[in-house]
Amino acid sequence: MRNSDLADLVGGATRQAFSSIIDLCINERVDTLLIAGDLYDGDQTSMKTARFLAGELGRLAKAGIRTFIIRGNHDALSRISRELVLPDLVKLFGGRAEHVLIERGQGEKPVAIHGLSFAQPTAPESLLPKYADAIPDAINIGIMHSSLGGAPGHDPYAPCSPADLQATGYDYWALGHIHKRSVITGPTTIVMPGMPQGRDINEDGPKSVTLVSITDDGTVSLEEKQTALAEFARATIDAGGLAEWGDLAQAITDALKQARANSAAPELVVRLAIEGETPLAWRMRRDADLLVAEAEERAAQIGAIWVEKLDIDCSPPKSANQASNDPLHELRALIENGILDSGGYETALASVADTLQAQLPTDLRDLFGMDEAQTRARHIELAREGANDVLARLQSAAGSGSEST
Repeated sequence: MRNSDLADLVGGATRQAFSSIIDLCINERVDTLLIAGDLYDGDQTSMKTARFLAGELGRLAKAGIRTFIIRGNHDALSRISRELVLPDLVKLFGGRAEHVLIERGQGEKPVAIHGLSFAQPTAPESLLPKYADAIPDAINIGIMHSSLGGAPGHDPYAPCSPADLQATGYDYWALGHIHKRSVITGPTTIVMPGMPQGRDINEDGPKSVTLVSITDDGTVSLEEKQTALAEFARATIDAGGLAEWGDLAQAITDALKQARANSAAPELVVRLAIEGETPLAWRMRRDADLLVAEAEERAAQIGAIWVEKLDIDCSPPKSANQASNDPLHELRALIENGILDSGGYETALASVADTLQAQLPTDLRDLFGMDEAQTRARHIELAREGANDVLARLQSAAGSGSEST
């Protein structure tokens, strides 16, 4: 992120979200905190992170609150999770399924917490058969890191179906892995709480944890508690019909205010998209830096809202293209109708892109697409964006970049 203050905010948000979770546990006087994997994103080695985690879980221990943790695919090999000395009230499950039986007061059912950590970063087969049967006359809670039946953007990990989980007879399943919250009700309540803090625009929307209450008769009640310090959101502005720069600036203000009103998070990080046919199309591309500065200024005036990026996907009105004898309009029509869709241009474009892709680090080579269809679409998208930028610069050089262009 080019804004250093925004980068600092997002960089520290995950830790602040974790601290908020600890505060919530203490304020709600919960019995246990369940963490269903992926505390770390990879093989973390920072002891600063370890000290932070131990300190926060120590706050729970001092309040008499137990913590149960399993390792997921991201933190299966983490040195921290293997070497960190945790408070006595923290249970980190190992690579073999086990359960902890918690006795309660006279006349109250005990609680059995079942858990199993990933021993390796992959788990192509279901882990469910390794879990013990439900303990009779107890409240049974399972913690599992699983992709269930799979989700877009997520590889399959310890796959199983909701029906499989229901068949265990457990009262509640706490799942990890998928970043988006989902709830499945039935004889067994299944919750994938999602992540408590988004890390980029692809993890937009409210982020939360789930406060769960289970009675002795097995009744489960759920309450979603938002925890994100900074929420990511997308906002789209329809610039169709806007002909004055001031009107466009006001539309940006209105979109930012609406986005801020729709979010309960302390800070909101917005990606703005401007679409539609407008006489301002070329000027927006030419003066994109000024438009970003305008949006950032208006966000600052609203408060607690940041502009992460501004995407411009606008074009001049078609009627103006048809009526004008301006050579740039003719050039635009030639590019759109005669060049971009031609086989020869696609071949030349693919050759250039392949050369560039081969020079990228291996972890960045999917930027042009994951398969042939995605790659072709991305090539065309980039070509159109580039053509529009060139036309905007030519329009500026021709001296016709005014608000009435």
